[in-house]
Amino acid sequence: MYRSPTRAMAAVALSLLLGANSVVGTPAPVVTPAPRLEDAVAPRAAACTFSGSLGYSSASVSKGSCSTIVLSSLQVPGGQTLNLEKLNDGTTVIFEGTTTFGYAEWEGSLFSVSGNKITVKGAEGSVLDGQGALYWDGMGGSGGVTKPKFFKANHLNDSILEGITIKNAPKNSFSLNYVYNLTVKDVTVDDRDGAALGKNTDAFNINNADGVTITGATVWNQDDCVAVNSGQNIYFGSGFCSGGHGLSIGSVGGQTVNVVSNVTFADSTVQKSQQSVRIKTISGATGTVKDITYRNVFLDGAGVAADYSDYGVVVTQSYNGVKGSPTNGVTVTGFVLQNVTGTVGSDAVNVYIECGVGSCSGWSWSGVSITGGKKSSSCLNVPSGGGVSC
Repeated sequence: MYRSPTRAMAAVALSLLLGANSVVGTPAPVVTPAPRLEDAVAPRAAACTFSGSLGYSSASVSKGSCSTIVLSSLQVPGGQTLNLEKLNDGTTVIFEGTTTFGYAEWEGSLFSVSGNKITVKGAEGSVLDGQGALYWDGMGGSGGVTKPKFFKANHLNDSILEGITIKNAPKNSFSLNYVYNLTVKDVTVDDRDGAALGKNTDAFNINNADGVTITGATVWNQDDCVAVNSGQNIYFGSGFCSGGHGLSIGSVGGQTVNVVSNVTFADSTVQKSQQSVRIKTISGATGTVKDITYRNVFLDGAGVAADYSDYGVVVTQSYNGVKGSPTNGVTVTGFVLQNVTGTVGSDAVNVYIECGVGSCSGWSWSGVSITGGKKSSSCLNVPSGGGVSC
């Protein structure tokens, strides 16, 4: 078939034109943006609930993925720690129902938590049950069955413990170590079932702390309600302590840090206790105890067993040494009693002071009235002035 040159040239031109248009009409490749760090990090769940016999291990593994951790009726096996250490800043932990810790002979702790701006609280009716009756043998930490400590809060800063109830702790309840600006509110320690065989069931042991405020605590136990062994800026107020060894400073000495300063116990009742107000420093040790105040503390000795009640107020610098031979390596200055009143058992000594030579000074007592017991005739090196009387 014959095609004229003119028509052939037109066809070629049309073909070239269409090809050019097809190139122009193709969209440019889309530039892929660089990945963002926030897109690579999985967001934390608002709340995670862990329960049952496997919940303790799941909570320990998944703790970093939850902004709120709900622990609902956990059963923690013996010899295992419910470990919530190194929580993300701002995490909230809530106990619901009864958390039961199984039996095993070990040092513990049963529960451990650390972090910054952490809140640990107990829902209404919740209980942490240590099953202390399985351990108690009248020997505490001095022998017999090895007993775990309960609630360890180390390196817990700018944080809150609130509404927690511990029942039947095998040994110590709250160990507050290396904490800063910690608030403890409306906590209960109920070891009444250990009245016969429970021992060393301290409620609050405080070490190397700066800024601890405990208010509204209710404690039944068989050792110190509070023992401040080292630390500063500590307040215990509106508390109730029954059956134990009262509100104590020390024992001080023999540790890495041996300083206790600016501690106040206020507006509290100490009931049926071996002693109510106590400062104890270790014989032969060195250290400093200063600016300690007990204000508006009521001693309720009604019904206390005569052979259990020893002292109302006691300062001893021969702890772990020979009674009647105090040492002066730990100074006790600025010891203030204001409105410390009440009764002790009939065999107890109302006030007993046993200071080393020259180690106690600058004390100020007012409104101190303790009755029901005996007056000591063997106090040693009592500071002069300041209304101090033994």
